[in-house]
Amino acid sequence: MSEMVINIISGIAYLILAPVMGGLLAGIDRKISARMQRRVGPPVLQPFYDVFKLLEKQTVAVNETQSFYIFGFLLFVILSGLFFFAGGDMLLVIFTLTLASVCFIVAAFSSNSPYSQIGAERELVQTMSYEPMLLLVAMGFYLHCGTFSIEGILQSSRMNFIYMPGIFIGLSYILLIKFRKSPFDLSASHEAHQELIQGILTEYSGRTLAMIEVAHWYENVFLLGFVYLFFAWSAPWSPVLGLLMCALAYFGDIVVDNCCSRVKWEHMLASTWLVTLVAGFANIVFLMYVK
Repeated sequence: MSEMVINIISGIAYLILAPVMGGLLAGIDRKISARMQRRVGPPVLQPFYDVFKLLEKQTVAVNETQSFYIFGFLLFVILSGLFFFAGGDMLLVIFTLTLASVCFIVAAFSSNSPYSQIGAERELVQTMSYEPMLLLVAMGFYLHCGTFSIEGILQSSRMNFIYMPGIFIGLSYILLIKFRKSPFDLSASHEAHQELIQGILTEYSGRTLAMIEVAHWYENVFLLGFVYLFFAWSAPWSPVLGLLMCALAYFGDIVVDNCCSRVKWEHMLASTWLVTLVAGFANIVFLMYVK
């Protein structure tokens, strides 16, 4: 079977299976968090029940622009994952993901709600916090593997993590932002006390809110793919290690989420840039001059 056919099948599998896996991850997240807090918690399938219920509700949009940009958010998130799992260019993947974030932010800014406006501003700060590290991830893979191609990175003869531990630490740190976990869940918390006033999500309802939730499921699965790249290479058993590390990374973020309180946006921005500079940039220097 040709590599092109395999890439097409991988992309289609992501398109179909990612929302299922993302919903299950969200359900497992709730269950583990509840157990850590000595609660029973909802069923693992509760996120699916919530989305189906939202799809049945009437959508009340502030304006037509809002729904348009939310659809763009979902579309660009899906395209980012398709490019990634089809073995595409990593820079294209990151730029497409950035477009998704821009659509999400502009949609919130289109509302006059003060909660939505503040949530959009915090989402913008979060984007400024994690974008430099994502670019360093792409640069690190290029310096180590000699290509931005996801397919080429997976064919590396050596485990990428061995030469990129600092970049992996930086990626793990910013994933707390992308997974919307404490201490960096500033723009849209998933905690119960914010269900009525939920920052950037305040003005969404019905199918629009369901699209946002599904987009996050797609995004979470796609982002775990970055973790997978650090531990999967040409060895036949490496995919098992890659999947195991994805599970450990996600579980680690759940633990941090339940152990840390939310910080101010200034602390988030300063700490992420510090980690990016110390861990990420130092690793880039190592790859350039020492490797």
